[in-house]
Formats: sequence, structure tokens, C-alpha cells
Amino acid sequence: MKTERREGIKDLLRARGEVKLKDLEKSFPDCSSMTLRRDLKYLEDNGFVRRTRGGAVAMSRLSIAAEDIYSERTLENVAQKFAIAKKAQQFIERGRSIYIDSGTTMMLFTREMEDEYLSIMTSGVNIAMELIKKQKPSVTLVGGQVNRNTISVSGVNSCAFIREVNIDVAFMASSGFSMENGFTSGTYTECEIKKEVISRARRKIILMDSKKVDKIMPFTFARMEDIDILVSDDELEEEIVREAARKNVQLI
Repeated sequence: MKTERREGIKDLLRARGEVKLKDLEKSFPDCSSMTLRRDLKYLEDNGFVRRTRGGAVAMSRLSIAAEDIYSERTLENVAQKFAIAKKAQQFIERGRSIYIDSGTTMMLFTREMEDEYLSIMTSGVNIAMELIKKQKPSVTLVGGQVNRNTISVSGVNSCAFIREVNIDVAFMASSGFSMENGFTSGTYTECEIKKEVISRARRKIILMDSKKVDKIMPFTFARMEDIDILVSDDELEEEIVREAARKNVQLI
């Protein structure tokens, strides 16, 4: 009976995407609210749902939403991102310890990489999956909380890990840039891990297309003087080109 009821709840979730406890009470009138709550907890523990206030959402719906958000970003400025990814390949040196940030530009960068002996760390879950298709590099995925929109990890544990490692070259992404606010990120936790990487890396390289200019996100993780190389497309404003030169940043 319990198994049949839980299968019934799963059927409702497949059909609706989410359910409320009050709806379950109507669908299963012979069961108490406590029993139905236990059923939702069981389904959550087994990866079928995520409980919400007063109900639950199917994990399949959450996964699709996150994939859609990421997929939309992969279609933005593809030509510029691909050109940037290709140009940045020149800074990969065999045998080095490198960090690869998360993001759609970084995924293109990863796909363009040759199969070389490298020690690679990344916060991008999908980037780690792409890297292990290669045979030669060792790949370390930084632990932490997963952000569904960026398919990356961050948080206190991530920062603690980064503080204990040495990085030759960090290839970083930025969600936005302005002269006043520098390179910015959309979430506090991702900003903090980016700051840690910038502080630990011997050489800091940012890959950023010109569409990110004057797009200001809430949290600043670096300013122009904090990096060594900026890889972008050919449409950067002249003011930024001059600022890079003033700060001794190589512009590619």
C-alpha cells in the first residue's frame, strides 16, 4: 500500500511537475498529513523531488529549468566566445597547474584544448566532465554547493580548498565589467571563489567578450590591475583598451 501510494505521488509529479500537500490530502483521503509528509521526504531522499513550503517539486522540472537557462547563455555571442577561446589557447603550457573557471566561454575554451599533461582544477561541473574525455590531464573538481544556472560549485568549502592549492595560470570568466566596478559576478559565493583563485594564481587571465562591458553585476571579484591578460574580441571600447595599457594588462 505504501509503495503504491508513493508511485501514485510520483505519477502526479510527472503530470504536474509539482504538488501541494493539500492536493495530496485530497488524492489520498485515507492518509494523514504526517504520512504524506513522510512520503515526500522519502521521495526527496531518493532524488525524485525537492520539498518546498507546503509541497514538492519534481527534480526533472528543476533540471530542465537549469538546463534551459544554461542553454540560452550558450547561444549568446557564440562567434565572439569561440574566437576568444581559440586565442586563449596560446597561454596553456604543458605540465602546468591551471584553473579553469565556469561559464559558457570556458566550456568552448575547454573543448579547444589539446590533450596535454596538465594539472587542472575547475569549479565547473560540466567542464570537469568535458575534461575527463581527454586522456592526459589530471582533473580536480572543486567541492561545494552547485549553482544550477552556471553548473558550477562555490561556497565556504570551495574557498577553503582553493586556499590550500597553488595555481600557475587561472583562466577566468566575468559576467560583467565596468570602469567603475571592475570585473563582476552575479552571486556572492561565486564572487568569493573567484577572489580566492585570483589571490592564489601566479598568472591571471580573463576571457570576456565585449558584450559584457557596462553590464554591472552585484559583486566585484577583480579590477583591471589585479589581472595580467585580458582576452576579448575586436569590439572593445577604446577607453578599456587605454585602461588595460595603463594597468600593464596585456590585451589579446
